[in-house]
Amino acid sequence: MPITRGFARRDAAARDPRLPPGQYDAGDWWPVLHAEATPSLCTDKWTFTVDGLVTAPTTWSWEEIRAFPGSRYEGAIHCVTAWSKFGMRFDGVSVDTLLDAAGPLDDAAFVLARSHTGYTTNLPIGDVTDGKAWVVWDVNGAPLEGIHGGPARLLVPHLYFWKSAKWVSGLTLLAEDQPGFWERSGYHDRGDPWLEQRYQGD
Repeated sequence: MPITRGFARRDAAARDPRLPPGQYDAGDWWPVLHAEATPSLCTDKWTFTVDGLVTAPTTWSWEEIRAFPGSRYEGAIHCVTAWSKFGMRFDGVSVDTLLDAAGPLDDAAFVLARSHTGYTTNLPIGDVTDGKAWVVWDVNGAPLEGIHGGPARLLVPHLYFWKSAKWVSGLTLLAEDQPGFWERSGYHDRGDPWLEQRYQGD
């Protein structure tokens, strides 16, 4: 995993109660790390698909997905490499809206998020529904940069940030869990920062 500077844990004298265990406040710095080279994705060819256990598998273009009613997340993000960043504002579309359009079947219990690069990550369906997840394309009032997953990424801010797949291309709904890229390498299947679910067995 290519990483940038400063991923050692920092113990503050007066710990911020907003920080999950083992995390430090990155301040104005937004670290960049990912398993793959940053792709060059043109929005005129970009698509997002919801398929698998749904009544109506659906693919949207860039213009079509942005035509949905907008939805915003304001708050913190937390990376498994120990940094947290507060005061973030992401704009996009709620995953609930996209799943409602595709119609999940009753036996859909998990999702596998896919990226245009081939990256995958797995999540229980309960972690991407009921207002917990978004497909986002703006951050703090500006288009999401490619190094941070633009033109659009998945955002699941209550879990460690590797679950918020960069360069997202779709969600496949499944009856059984299917580990993704980092999960197959020993990372936790769920990744709750408050429970320090960094690795399998945590």
